[in-house]
Amino acid sequence: MAREDRYNPSEIEQKWQQRWAETELYRIKMNDTANKYYMLTMYPYPSGNLHTGHWYAMAPSDAIARFYRMQGKNVFFPMGFDAFGLPAENAAIKHNIHPAKWTYENVAHMTEQLKRMGASFDWSHMIITCNPDYYKWNQWFFLKFYEMGLAYKQFAPVDWCPNCNTTLAREQVVGEERVCERCGTPVIRKELDQWFFRITDYAERLLEGLNRIDWPERIKTMQTNWIGRSTGANIRFPVEGTDASLEVFTTRPDTIYGATFMVVAPEHPIVEQITAPEQRAAVEAYRYQASRQSEIDRLAIDKEKSGVFTGGYAVNPMTEERIPIWTADYVLMTYGTGAIMGVPGGDQRDWEFAEKFGLPIVPVTEPAGGFTGEQAEAYAGPGVMINSGLLNGMVTLAKYSREEWTAGLAAEYGVELKPDQPEAREEIVKMLEARGVGEAAVNYRLRDWLISRQRYWGAPIPIIYCEACGTQPVPYDQLPVLLPEDVDFRPTGESPLKYHEGFLRTTCPECDGPATRETDTMDTFVDSSWYWFRYLSPHYEAGPFDPSCKPWVPVDQYTGGAEHAVMHLLYARFWTKVMHDMGLIEHDEPFKRLFNQGVILGADRQKMSKSRGNVADPDALVAEYGADVVRTYLMFIGPWDMGGPWSDEGIEGLSRFMQRVWDLVVQDAPVDPDARPAEAEVAALRRRTYQTIAKATEDYSTFNFNTMLAALMKYTNDLREFKQTSVVNSWAWDEALESLILMLAPAAPYITEELWARMGNEYSVHEQPWPTWDPEVAREETFELVLQVNGKVRDRVQAPVGISEDKARELALANETVRRFMDGKEPRKVIYVPGRLVNIVI
Repeated sequence: MAREDRYNPSEIEQKWQQRWAETELYRIKMNDTANKYYMLTMYPYPSGNLHTGHWYAMAPSDAIARFYRMQGKNVFFPMGFDAFGLPAENAAIKHNIHPAKWTYENVAHMTEQLKRMGASFDWSHMIITCNPDYYKWNQWFFLKFYEMGLAYKQFAPVDWCPNCNTTLAREQVVGEERVCERCGTPVIRKELDQWFFRITDYAERLLEGLNRIDWPERIKTMQTNWIGRSTGANIRFPVEGTDASLEVFTTRPDTIYGATFMVVAPEHPIVEQITAPEQRAAVEAYRYQASRQSEIDRLAIDKEKSGVFTGGYAVNPMTEERIPIWTADYVLMTYGTGAIMGVPGGDQRDWEFAEKFGLPIVPVTEPAGGFTGEQAEAYAGPGVMINSGLLNGMVTLAKYSREEWTAGLAAEYGVELKPDQPEAREEIVKMLEARGVGEAAVNYRLRDWLISRQRYWGAPIPIIYCEACGTQPVPYDQLPVLLPEDVDFRPTGESPLKYHEGFLRTTCPECDGPATRETDTMDTFVDSSWYWFRYLSPHYEAGPFDPSCKPWVPVDQYTGGAEHAVMHLLYARFWTKVMHDMGLIEHDEPFKRLFNQGVILGADRQKMSKSRGNVADPDALVAEYGADVVRTYLMFIGPWDMGGPWSDEGIEGLSRFMQRVWDLVVQDAPVDPDARPAEAEVAALRRRTYQTIAKATEDYSTFNFNTMLAALMKYTNDLREFKQTSVVNSWAWDEALESLILMLAPAAPYITEELWARMGNEYSVHEQPWPTWDPEVAREETFELVLQVNGKVRDRVQAPVGISEDKARELALANETVRRFMDGKEPRKVIYVPGRLVNIVI
């Protein structure tokens, strides 16, 4: 073969990139909404270079988009950059480069890398979230949320570096010692006045909406658990010596008679009020120690219980007994009310706390049959109430509902509850409400979304503070509130906006008097909570998106990492519901379908990292093998949702596969061009072609790229054998070759475009319809029939599809190998499993 006929990826890829750009092959017509399909993959942060993980997420997504285009769908497949955030600000401090310069240089480089990947993104719809024409609409939404009562400001705990004098993001707190990544100072918890969005107002709708979307069950479960809906009661415990009450939320109000102490979070504001003078030093020391821990550390199951008595007392509203108030770090201000009633007889954490500090333990629930000996640990299950005053003798179902109980749990626990019999939880709520000390309540684990960031590189929060008029929203006609460019990045890590007089000083929109701007910027999750809407009309100036584009949403298929389950994906759902309530859209869920890809690992089966030396550099691989080989290898590595380890040998195999495909088209067949093909050869070739089309169609539709490529590899090998026969002189051969190229096109866009052109077809292969197949032609005429004697396989033969039981029996009994193993004996029984086997029992 001549040198110029060898597969040379670098030559053909550059050529077709240029042709696709010149012809605007992937540019969508937004006014054509017939058969629309909005395909979206999560946009990247402009870190500077695409890594293998980016390729693993995006190349298969691109294959999906291309496949659906060929199936006749009008596919919108945009791309952009999630460009605000901490890394750019850190780069500014470390390298003395402005975050904007760092970001835009990275965007330019990564855009070229994405184009080299062969991705079919519509670049005319690109967004960069740090552009003022994007974050203007973040600010617009903030003002709308503020008007709706969904944006508010209050004090909340944050991780604080006392040396840098600044709030730290979660990723800035490092190590088990929890120190500041910038200066190594131990981090503490501190209260700061910060902005929140009321996502908790949408908790019920966020739960309900999960039933209406085609998302992975694990993501829906994670969101359900994160929202954490609990039913129970709020109970108020009067605090001795004050007019105050401690309110607790509990899912087990029926255990109130066993409450022998109270525990409040160290951050609870009542701690200052109730701490006795003789306990103050111990309490303050404990509160400081608690401020050094993360919430995860404080809730660790294996963590030894700790706490300090405040010296204060509350009154149990049902027993009217004094009970001591303690502070302990296993209670959090971010869940419930920041206070709990300690019921050691019914809660294991309370049991361990009571045992450690010598507090009373009163059993309140007795299992069926009673305790065998003295109660040795907390019992939180169903049973009969004891030591519970008015509740004694009543049945408690513990955490279960009546429906769950009647569905079979009653027999399991040996506790009967008649349909009209009152249950302890129901009765105690009535008693609490009658006394005015409690009521039924629903609580959520979900907390409101804290959006304040004390950093520069983010969207400014459009709020003005006036001494005379108070908090004032920036008027809509003054948006965007621009980030100033001439900022001083001080080594303290504080936001430069605090010290930029031109930004900070402004006038009040209400009285025109002197005022100051909010210097907090928005959490970058705000950017990603609505970005797919902006893709629709990135240059539209009259709103966040052009209303004429509404037929394109919601997104039909979203792909990305499962690590975003309870942050980005939850916020995106919340934001969409708010947009629905604003009247901007008719739907209230952002993405109809969601698919989570797995994680690509190094050859050592560890996460890729430079420190491990197991990184596979996509740019180097493209230079050596070509983009198509890298793309298809990542698709072939295993099921897309499972991920898998990198293999240098594996990518070599895909390189050989591409060369075989190339040779099939480019090399001449070693057959007399005048030889007439046999009808059987043509039928066999068409059968293999149609079978492969059916397989590839199914696999593309279900994102099973690895089995799709395996099928195309097998088909390619079959075609190489057919190429040695006169069937190459038939129209079936042309159909077979074209079908191969069309089936491979979504996964390997460059080589297929080149081969399609070399075959004399019109440009572009990516605008061709997906090949169709005839099931009757694809149907096999024969199948492999297994022949057994006494259950052991003795031979395999080809039999006609649909063979009758009598004919299959005749075929088996006439088989020489079978007759030899029968050794002249008569069959006692012949078992036929249609389409599979004949078993002769002798």
